[in-house]
Amino acid sequence: LEHDRLPAVADQHRSRPLLLWPIVLLWRFVTFLANLTGILLALALGVIFMMLGVLFTSTFFGAVLGIPLFVLGFLLVLRALY
Repeated sequence: LEHDRLPAVADQHRSRPLLLWPIVLLWRFVTFLANLTGILLALALGVIFMMLGVLFTSTFFGAVLGIPLFVLGFLLVLRALY
């Protein structure tokens, strides 16, 4: 019977709201970076990006670059730990 088999991961196509796609794509990018660099290097890069983000955010014009850099670093650390 078709419904008795367990679905493979590729078979599970979930529809997501359109507003969540940037978050999904960002998480996939962070996962790609963590897999590419390895867990420890991803953790180190995440901490460095977070420190640079805080440093750039201390100036008003640097906040445009600092906030996304901090978020990217935080997601890298989160992905490396979990």
